[in-house]
Amino acid sequence: MADPQAVIPPKTDARRHHDPSVRGFASDNYAGVHPEVLAALALANGGHQVAYGADEYTDHLQRIMHSHFGPTAEAFPVFNGTGANVTALQALTDRWGAVICAETAHINVDEGGAPERMGGLKLLTVPTPDGKLTPELIDRQAFGWDDEHRAMPQVVSITQNTELGTVYTPDEIRAICEHAHERGMKVHLDGARISNAAASLDVPMRAFTNAVGVDMLSFGGTKNGMMFGEALIVLNPDAVSHMKHMRKLSMQLASKMRFVSVQLEALLARDLWLRNARHANAMAQRLAAGVRAVDGVEILYPVQANAVFARLPHDVSERLQERFRFYFWDEAAGDVRWMCSFDTTEDDVDAFLQALKEEMAR
Repeated sequence: MADPQAVIPPKTDARRHHDPSVRGFASDNYAGVHPEVLAALALANGGHQVAYGADEYTDHLQRIMHSHFGPTAEAFPVFNGTGANVTALQALTDRWGAVICAETAHINVDEGGAPERMGGLKLLTVPTPDGKLTPELIDRQAFGWDDEHRAMPQVVSITQNTELGTVYTPDEIRAICEHAHERGMKVHLDGARISNAAASLDVPMRAFTNAVGVDMLSFGGTKNGMMFGEALIVLNPDAVSHMKHMRKLSMQLASKMRFVSVQLEALLARDLWLRNARHANAMAQRLAAGVRAVDGVEILYPVQANAVFARLPHDVSERLQERFRFYFWDEAAGDVRWMCSFDTTEDDVDAFLQALKEEMAR
């Protein structure tokens, strides 16, 4: 009888379809997987583990999350950031509920309408000068709880760091949480780049989450070296019930969850999350310092994490895009976004700056 464990070689060999030496500044999602995360995936492979989160890796992840966010925190690994945010906001709102967020929030402009179309909730947006909400800005939409003609504001959602690369201080988030809770609202934090924010502030992640009153967190790993996966972290057990049912209902329950959990473990068990974030932030600072020395290029917002937003002539950006990948942020205004990643090198930054100077001089 043939050995059922025998490996049958493929008819064609897998081939590399890209040059691994090429890196750009389009998105930290473009980066590959950190070698320590790949090693963790291999470690978790082989044999059988119970499906749907009853595995050893997901169980151990809970203890790791306790070390970062306290003993009452409970983590629910999910597939991706949009799924994390939509699931969290559904869990925090009633059927008639609404979410107050910045006009630039990812949930408003970059998730294809998923919070409203799939989550069935209303987003109440507020314009901000720097991507950050304040109690005063929140009050522009925090009203009408007894008005049946208006969706009821039930949640304030903030992003740390923001979509404009700015970072809330712990005191700023504390003020938001106290203000929201006084009005009977809960607070959700979209932490797609939470590691970069903690590295920028040089404080533990709990210092601006559960320690200041955040009720639920979407923890981001994909932008910081993971292959795939994020986690929903319930920080306030009284803020939501039946979270595991909501995750399943939202199509975010992974059957082979150990492969999400072990990646989060690889990031968080020691300091990989922080090393990766500090490096990406440092590369953004190096890039910003070089850009400031180029006449005709304006940096638009404080560079506090791993993003640099700039304004320069449109034709220069188009020529530069032929040499390095990056995105327009506001094409009509000539605004662009340059992102640094855990694998961005000093040589990458210096080569980009040289290309920028050459194109500006043409």
